[in-house]
Amino acid sequence: MSSPDGELVQHPTGGGGVLGWLRARFSDLLREVAKFGVVGLVALVVDVGLFNLLRFAGGEGPMYDKPLTAKIVSVSVATTVAYFGNRYWTFRHRGRTSFGREYVLFFVLNGVGLAISVGCLWFSHYALGLTSPVADNISANVIGLGLGTLFRFWSYRRWVFPEDVEAAGEETLATTV
Repeated sequence: MSSPDGELVQHPTGGGGVLGWLRARFSDLLREVAKFGVVGLVALVVDVGLFNLLRFAGGEGPMYDKPLTAKIVSVSVATTVAYFGNRYWTFRHRGRTSFGREYVLFFVLNGVGLAISVGCLWFSHYALGLTSPVADNISANVIGLGLGTLFRFWSYRRWVFPEDVEAAGEETLATTV
């Protein structure tokens, strides 16, 4: 690549052209996925541990007959853990907006992830009548959590921790108008 005065200028990606740029982007994405996975595993331990503690501690926990309430409480606590892990580790290099905007968006998008998980639990527990601890955990913490996790990664990158803060703000503004 050359400048307007004819001097050779190194490609902005540090050389390698399009292939080098793709490699760098893929490498960055893999790093984010790995960190997101670690934060997610920590949040998963909090979520599943608290869910089971609330439902089954001592045989019949304080929310034994309230599986949906137990799941909402466990996800809320795990979401707070995940926000701080993602903001200050996974996506620390991405654009920053106000703490309030990020936190609210994070919780709103986690609300969608929670609805996915609770919807799976509701369907299994009440529609299919699968009420054992194993069935509740598979529906809420395997199927529901898996689907919710895919949604969360995509939505965090797009709206909560965007690469381009100005574009994210304009996109958010355009969707709220």
